[in-house]
Amino acid sequence: MLFVPLPFVVSLLLLIVIVRMLSQRDETMTFEQRLFLLLVCAYALQSVLIGIRWGYDFRAILPAQAMLATFNAALAWVCFSSLASDSQPRLGPIAWHLLPALIIGIMMFAWRDAVGTAIILFFFGYGIALLWLARLGPNGLVTSRLDGVLRSYRSLQITGWALVASALSDVAIGFDQMRNGGAYSGAIVAAGNVLALLILGTAASIASFDTSTDCERQETTPSPQERAATEEDAEVVNAVQELMRKKALYKDLELNLSRIARKLGVPARRISNAINRIHGISVSQYVNNYRVEEACRLLLTTDEAITQIAFEAGFLTKSNFNREFLRVTGKSPSSWREQQRIPDLREAA
Repeated sequence: MLFVPLPFVVSLLLLIVIVRMLSQRDETMTFEQRLFLLLVCAYALQSVLIGIRWGYDFRAILPAQAMLATFNAALAWVCFSSLASDSQPRLGPIAWHLLPALIIGIMMFAWRDAVGTAIILFFFGYGIALLWLARLGPNGLVTSRLDGVLRSYRSLQITGWALVASALSDVAIGFDQMRNGGAYSGAIVAAGNVLALLILGTAASIASFDTSTDCERQETTPSPQERAATEEDAEVVNAVQELMRKKALYKDLELNLSRIARKLGVPARRISNAINRIHGISVSQYVNNYRVEEACRLLLTTDEAITQIAFEAGFLTKSNFNREFLRVTGKSPSSWREQQRIPDLREAA
C-alpha cells in the first residue's frame, strides 16, 4: 500500500489555498499581498520537506529544512509588520531578515550541535516580536482593510503564539531525542505541521481578503484612553467626519486607516486615539456606522437586493455587513427594511 505522509496532504491543502488566493486577486497585487502569498508558498514547500524527512527518513534534506523553517518565521514577521507601517515598504530592511536563515545554513556545517538551540531562539524571538506588535490592537494594523482588520489582528495573534508553540515543540523533539531516541518525534512534527496549516489559513485570509468565510466575532468596544479628549481630538474627528459626509470615503471597499491618515495629513495613531476618546469606538466601527447609515437609506428608498446594498455602502462581505448592521440598529437588514416600510404601506392604504 502506498504510504503518503501527512505533511504531503497538508502541502496539497496549502496548494489549494494558494490557487484560491490567486483566483480572488485582481490583475495587480499589493506588496503586502505578495508577501503573504510568498509566506503560504514557503510553508507549502516546508511541509514537503518535512514529509520527505520524517516520512522517508531522508536526512540529507535537513540543512534545507532548517533554513526554510527559520526563513518562514522571519517572513511571518515581515508580513504582519508591513500591515502596521503606513510607509512604503523597502527591500533593504526586509533583506536583513534573511540573515537568520543564512546563519542556520552556516551552522549546519560549522556548528551543527547548536542548530536546534538557534532555531528555537529565532522562533521565540519572532513569536514574541509578533505578540509585542499585537499590543497596539486592531488599529495598529494601519494598512489592513477596515472591513477585515479584526480578522487580520486575530491572525497576528495566532501566528505569534504559534511561533512560540513551534519553538516549544522543537524543545519537545530535542527532549524526545535524548530520552527516547526520537520515538515520538514524528508524531510531534505531524501535529506541529497541522498547526502550521492553521497559521497559513489565517494568513491567506489576510492576503486574499477572504470574502466567503468571515467568522470573526463581533468587535468589542475598546476601553477609553486615560487622557481625556482634547480640542485637537475634536478637530481630527471633525476632519474625518468631513471626509465621510462630503466625499463618502466610507464607500471605498479597500479603505484602511493609513489611507485616511494620508488624506488628512495626520498620523494614523492620532486619528485612532481621537476617535476612541471622542466616541469610545474603534476606527473600523466608526466607519461602519456611516456604512450602515447609507445602507439604511438604500434599504428604505430602493428595492435593491440586500447584498448589492451592502457592497454599495462599502462592505466587502455580507457577513460583516449583517453583524455591523445588527450592532448599530439591533435588527437584521431584512427585518429593519420590513419594519420601516409597514408604516408607509399603512399610510398609502
